[in-house]
Amino acid sequence: MSDSTKANTNMRNGGQVLADQLRIHGCDTAFCVAGESYLELLDALYDHKDFKLYTCRNETGAANAAEAYGKLTGKPGVVMVTRGPGACHGVIGLHTAYQDSTPLIMLIGQVARDQFDREAFQEIDYRRMLGQVTKWTAQIEDVERVPEYIARAFSVAMSGRPGPVALALPEDMLRDFSSVADAAPYRYTRAAPSTEDMQSMAEMLKNAERPLMVVGGGGWSQQAANDIQSFAKTWDLPVACSFRRLDIINHFGDRFVGDLSTAPAPKLLQMVKDADLLLVIGARLGEITTQGYSMMDSPKPSKKFIHIHASAEEIGSVYQPDLGIQSGMSSFAAAAKALKSSQVPWADWRATARADFEKWATPVAADGDLDLATCMAEIRKRADADSIVTVDAGNFSGWAMRYMQFQQLHTFAAPTSGAMGYAVPAAVGAALAFPNRKVFGFVGDGGFMMTSQELATAAQYGGNPVIFLFNNGMYGTIRAHQAKRHPGRAIAIELKNPDFHKLVEAYGCHGETVEKTAEFGPALDRALASGRPAVINIKMDPNIISTTTTLEKMEEVSRAAGAV
Repeated sequence: MSDSTKANTNMRNGGQVLADQLRIHGCDTAFCVAGESYLELLDALYDHKDFKLYTCRNETGAANAAEAYGKLTGKPGVVMVTRGPGACHGVIGLHTAYQDSTPLIMLIGQVARDQFDREAFQEIDYRRMLGQVTKWTAQIEDVERVPEYIARAFSVAMSGRPGPVALALPEDMLRDFSSVADAAPYRYTRAAPSTEDMQSMAEMLKNAERPLMVVGGGGWSQQAANDIQSFAKTWDLPVACSFRRLDIINHFGDRFVGDLSTAPAPKLLQMVKDADLLLVIGARLGEITTQGYSMMDSPKPSKKFIHIHASAEEIGSVYQPDLGIQSGMSSFAAAAKALKSSQVPWADWRATARADFEKWATPVAADGDLDLATCMAEIRKRADADSIVTVDAGNFSGWAMRYMQFQQLHTFAAPTSGAMGYAVPAAVGAALAFPNRKVFGFVGDGGFMMTSQELATAAQYGGNPVIFLFNNGMYGTIRAHQAKRHPGRAIAIELKNPDFHKLVEAYGCHGETVEKTAEFGPALDRALASGRPAVINIKMDPNIISTTTTLEKMEEVSRAAGAV
């Protein structure tokens, strides 16, 4: 059939059908590394002038940028990668999205259908490869079913516990023509609590003396966050955030008492142990939040335990609750807000926890040429209520996690999966998605060298994040573990870094280098005023390994305890 005949019969090729479905489902942004295996999709997007397609430098960066987009917008991020190596590079983004409950759709170019099962060039069966890092992985082998699969992908990514979906696209399928009808815009479903569930929860709260609420997980809207804060205020509940979920609760409200992270406030950990009722909303209670599953007995905790989660499979998977409620966050938060409270006996319990948090989160100047707590205070002065913070994995993250403060949802993105190399592409994705908001990225020198090339993407498209590069010349987290378990036997952690100032300027970015506390504020002002992506190279003392201790102290304690 000639091209003119196809046009006259309203025929579209698979790439065109797929591009049209993306727009129907509200997708107007995607991150990619172009590949020949999905040329028809790329060509079809050429005709969608309102579609923003950002070309990244590596599929890891593209997937992380898309994951951050999904986390910060609440709708599925979309990443497009080519077959084989492209998909393998992008898997880390899927893993992060899965553990972080982030809606994400990965579209993967695939070999032609007549080449299946021959180990053709770059061939992989993604349904086998990606089973543990996606909610659903499929392959579209018939152009007639493109609308069906894409609608399902968006629905699965958003329904229940949000998460990632991957679809493989055989290149010859994308070239096939069809007159298939479009799907309707997707709808997603999440459970809601029953009246009996809410009444049972209220009765358990009324019988408590030292309750603690922990919020986390995915699927939150700003309205849900507002409602859950109203519920906390009505019941005078202290509220902590699970690992790397800092933006669900307004830190300036007097119910917020801290976060359960890799280096939480010791008094907050004690509070969890002393609580007689733990009300967990949305969080999975994973390894980090529970400090290695040590804060409660498994499978049956000794304290009263209420668990609300979007996934029925998660409730009781590690800890058996006294009351388990399957619900989406919006439905539960609205129902919780409507609960009437009687007089509660824990005002002093909550007030003490709040005072402890305020003391913990207040930067206190320290001795030395470069005081990172004071640097954090300088960032806080310049941050707006809607400023976005992205944080990488590593010991350096303790400064951002402890001292940065948040007022509204969708202002914080960090991988609960602990993936290094996240913060730079996440900051780039955030800056491109929200060009009128300040974006601050926190990264160590190890993580920076994994994905720093995405700064070129930011410079190309006009995104202007400010990256704080914590440069101590080593993989600090591993060095800290070695100090605890094998003092005096550091190995495989030293980094020979390039001249970061020259490197970032080569990317077309603004560069600053800071070695003294007094230099930081002016350097940040220049970075914000530069109108370009900016990197502030913070040259740290390697001995300053966390917000609370030094490597020397760690090794001293370890030797005293008999570590070898």
